[in-house]
Amino acid sequence: MKLVQPRTPSGFTEYLPNEQLEFNRLLDIIKDTYARYGFSPLDTPILELSEVLLAKGGGETEQQVYRFEHGRNDLTMRYDLTVPLARYVAEHEGTLVFPFRRSQIGKVYRAERAQAGRFREFYQCDIDVIGSDSPIVDAELPAIINEIFTKFAFGEFTIRLNDRRILNGFFESIGLSNVSREILRSVDKMEKVTQKELVKELQSVNLDNEQIERILDFTSINGTNDEIISKLRAMNSSSSLFNVGVDMLEALIKALRVMNVPENHFKIDLKIARGLDYYTGTVYETILNDYPEIGSVCSGGRYDNLAEYYTKTSLPGIGISIGLTRLFYTLREIGVISSPSQSPAKLVVMPIDEQEIPFSIALITKLREANIAALLYTERNAVSKKLRYADRMGFEYALVVGVNEVESNTVSLKHMKTGESKTIPLDTLVEYISNA
Repeated sequence: MKLVQPRTPSGFTEYLPNEQLEFNRLLDIIKDTYARYGFSPLDTPILELSEVLLAKGGGETEQQVYRFEHGRNDLTMRYDLTVPLARYVAEHEGTLVFPFRRSQIGKVYRAERAQAGRFREFYQCDIDVIGSDSPIVDAELPAIINEIFTKFAFGEFTIRLNDRRILNGFFESIGLSNVSREILRSVDKMEKVTQKELVKELQSVNLDNEQIERILDFTSINGTNDEIISKLRAMNSSSSLFNVGVDMLEALIKALRVMNVPENHFKIDLKIARGLDYYTGTVYETILNDYPEIGSVCSGGRYDNLAEYYTKTSLPGIGISIGLTRLFYTLREIGVISSPSQSPAKLVVMPIDEQEIPFSIALITKLREANIAALLYTERNAVSKKLRYADRMGFEYALVVGVNEVESNTVSLKHMKTGESKTIPLDTLVEYISNA
């Protein structure tokens, strides 16, 4: 029989046990935080009807999806979690309670060229609030980002904030409303291209040198959050859109302070535009201060009409997304993420011979009933090989059970990192492990 080489398709990833445990730990932090802020979990199908998922049509999207026919069904694999949310809300708007707070964590699929840090199958971790225009809701999302990335402990981070109404209002005030969409896309690329390339791109939409200079000066406004707000107020803009954006951004900043989000974790940055057309208000991008080359690790913003292709009802909302697969890959590659343990168990119980197995089974049952994750190792090996297994698996403790332990109703507990061994009475073992 000819052997088939085992391999995964390009752009699809899987992890070794130690890596999967660390990935799951980060995933659990996200899930738990979303739940504590009252977001209802949602799980939509991976496959959607093509006419529904691709209702917007055109652009690169249709070139980057996995689409196929099966029987009479024309099906497409979801390429993000936002379009399925729009379909879901439009389909169930008569029964949902608004504002609707939803969280969804799942895999999405894009048939684009696979490369380092870019995958064809990857996890997105999204939350959205549909049916609210409150600036307090706008502030809750960066508060959630702050909590998640503080628990991740990847180092210092900055949530960069802006409001598209400020940018569009500014463009309106200098007579550029007709090309505001194109300018926004260029502003979004500011930190990814040279100034020469940026100027050339702005010139391509017929901006003159004076207009380009004003845009560069405006997006370079800096200072503390309060100083930037003051500078924007001092412009005395005639644009009502601009002034609404400043009001909303100031309200967001004040709410973040009341929510005890550290001031050094959020910053107004007028270069943040988010290139996607559907953003209309507050926008966010989060960077890791020590690793700015990674780019945004969590982004999102406010939109006016989520489900315009599925219903005539106006459904404004706001949302953020964490691309966990890309983030995990990148931080693992540069050594920020380490994952020494290959088991969720904290310890392993190792009977020396078969005669100690009944005692070991009773012991491990007692540990598990106390909610202590433990593994029973019963292979017939020398003690040295048993301990080597415990070391390679990354267990914190190995509990060795021999004749003496059975007779004295104790266990020999070895701390795998320090090599220290202790004899622990069986009746105090649970307390000892729980407090260790």
